[in-house]
Amino acid sequence: MIGWTGTAAAQVAPMANAAATADQAQSSIVADDSAAQQDAGDIVVLGFGESRQVQTVSAIDMERLTPGTSPLKAIAKLPGVNFQSADAFGAYEWSTRISLRGFNQNQLGFTLDGVPLGDMSYGNVNGLHISRAIISENLASTTVAQGAGALGTASTSNLGGTIQFVSRKPADTLGIAASGTYGSDNTWRGFARLDTGDLGGGLKGYISYGYLTTDKWKGFGAQRQHQVNAKLMEDLGERGSITAFVNYSDRRENDYQDLSYDIIRRRGLNDDNISDNYALALQIARVYQNQATLAAYQAANKGSSVGYVAPWAGAGFTLPSGFGTVDDAYYDAAGLRRDWLAGVTFDGRLTDALSIVSTTYYHHNKGQGSWITPYSPTPAGAIGGNGQPLPLASTAAYNFASPLGFRTTEYGIDRGGNLTRLTLETGANRLEVGGWYESNSFTQARRFYGMSNATPDRNARDFQSNPYFTQWNGKYDTETLQYFVADTLKLGALTLNGGWKGMRVKNQANLLTGTLVNGKIKAEDWFLPQVGAVFALGGGAELFASYTENMRAFVSSATTGPFATTQSGFNAIANTLKPETSKTIEGGARLRSGGLQLSAAGYYIDFSNRLLSFSNGAGIIGNPPTLNNAGSVHSYGAEVSAFYRIVRPLTIFASYSYNKATYEDDVRNAAGAVLTATAGKTVVDTPEHMAKGEIVYDDGRFFARGGVDYMSKRYFTYLNDQSVAGRALVDASIGYRFGETGGGVLRGFAIEGSVTNLTDKKYISTIGSNGYTASGDNQTLLAGAPRQFFVTVRTGF
Repeated sequence: MIGWTGTAAAQVAPMANAAATADQAQSSIVADDSAAQQDAGDIVVLGFGESRQVQTVSAIDMERLTPGTSPLKAIAKLPGVNFQSADAFGAYEWSTRISLRGFNQNQLGFTLDGVPLGDMSYGNVNGLHISRAIISENLASTTVAQGAGALGTASTSNLGGTIQFVSRKPADTLGIAASGTYGSDNTWRGFARLDTGDLGGGLKGYISYGYLTTDKWKGFGAQRQHQVNAKLMEDLGERGSITAFVNYSDRRENDYQDLSYDIIRRRGLNDDNISDNYALALQIARVYQNQATLAAYQAANKGSSVGYVAPWAGAGFTLPSGFGTVDDAYYDAAGLRRDWLAGVTFDGRLTDALSIVSTTYYHHNKGQGSWITPYSPTPAGAIGGNGQPLPLASTAAYNFASPLGFRTTEYGIDRGGNLTRLTLETGANRLEVGGWYESNSFTQARRFYGMSNATPDRNARDFQSNPYFTQWNGKYDTETLQYFVADTLKLGALTLNGGWKGMRVKNQANLLTGTLVNGKIKAEDWFLPQVGAVFALGGGAELFASYTENMRAFVSSATTGPFATTQSGFNAIANTLKPETSKTIEGGARLRSGGLQLSAAGYYIDFSNRLLSFSNGAGIIGNPPTLNNAGSVHSYGAEVSAFYRIVRPLTIFASYSYNKATYEDDVRNAAGAVLTATAGKTVVDTPEHMAKGEIVYDDGRFFARGGVDYMSKRYFTYLNDQSVAGRALVDASIGYRFGETGGGVLRGFAIEGSVTNLTDKKYISTIGSNGYTASGDNQTLLAGAPRQFFVTVRTGF
């Protein structure tokens, strides 16, 4: 919530020109004039003046959510947005998923102040998640383009839309903002920011710190994060500004167990890893390895078990009571990410008509995905990582030191780049040209570390060292070159815009250890057009329409994309694999009258050369997926949204989306034989209906908010024989601000209470956590968080 004290004005001011700020940072082919017309307190702006479907959510709205909440959760109420997470904050990265109009997360584009964040996937190879890129309190706005982003967006994955995050500027006056939160599951969240104010000559800045710790809502384990953001800005007056920033994040989170319907039927939605019971984990692993080795022995000896010796004598062949498979619960798993993101932006006016915006940035990441697994027992001589390394092949002799092993996927990113845009404004015409270059070196390795046969001697939330075995280790280089040309012409009530972009992305895999892929592949298209028009009807009404073509480049990684296979598999597809492309047509109408904003849009999308990845086996095993071009997807739909300020303190927002997205082709092998009859089936994780609503009361002192989010069923198999039911979730908050006079010790403070999942709905949130299969049950589901309560005290907002 907003406390109207200290730097409150500085918090509201960015929203007054949030759309324009996003336009400057990201480049747009149409000037968004909505900011000048909106009420400063509006929490959502419906993209007036844009030829594309666009909405902006303000910092004010972010502050009405529990501190530390992902900005992705704030935009979940917008039409066409499908957001899922297994935690209350929407920040648990293994579970976080966002899609727009049926395009999943790795087919969207994300930027922060113009700096590319990649596709924000869990194992991101070319960026980082917004929950690590910036502290949520330092965001000024979030803008969603559901169908097509601006031509100058620095992204090679934005087939289905873009999400642009804009950070707040340093305040002009000295100020301190701080908040503290306590809540369910021993949640502690703290934030503090110091604004220097103008130090003289237009120089100002801020430094801030955020901390989050919370226990998992089920099972055992925790989620921890430290963040530091610093920004320095030199205001050059009419000549422009120079801005530099450095953002740091260290996030470590224990994972929740992935579920299947079989596991849910037997063990319930609260099934989780058994991180508090190492002895039980050892017992389950010993039984599994007895079962697995017996099966292997019998397969090699025509079904006979004569002469077989179990590796764990006395453990038997029956799992403990309540466990049906070894995958019901693992001992532990975790995700670790440490990031540095820095950049410098020059925003200058070269002449009265010519301006430039140029940003140079650098990102460094160290990451690790941890799994303590019964599938990779520790061989003798490698206990705790000590002793001589032994190849995994030696375990064929069942010479195990421990039935558990510590498997990691280790990540490293070093990428840097520049994006520059020149704008020439001459009367009714605005011409923009710009480019983006990035060099990215991504390293990825699969390593194994020893575990004790008695007590846990490694923590899943620690970066590991001294592996006994490296299964594979690769270096993946990506070079990105993109340019764009855009022109906007205003002819009275009619605004026309058009332009194109071109890109070339070169990917190279250099295998250092193991048997994966060495090779090169390239995605290139130098002409991807975009045209649009806006016609003002008068009385606050307008019509808009646009057409856009986009391409998604290949990903350089050992675990996804064309390099995530064997050498022979890559050689077979290297010269025939095509990058995914999309063609989007959309149009609609908007109306603004008094406190009312309305928007209605319809769209049709032709998505071609779809890359289909089939998962093989349980996620913990890490088998290479199968990648194919699998034809096209056709989508059509409609979106309606409304924002209404009933009276000054009271506002409502509502949206409804209809989306019909179907596969147009069967999946076939190289010989043309049908592998999976997907033609006519609904795209996975794509609800056909979504409806969202929110009501907010805020009179400057007392404030309250309630929101509901409904979506219909979602499929998690390509043949649509498995789905999760629709659900409706309700969140609410209430609070009070103490004024600058009176209030005693609370003068200048605000206190609020919030509750997530108010009705305590039992439901499945994320699907596809371990990918999708053609049909049948799959351990790829995550349970949604139960009802949780939080209390926050703020000042300076």
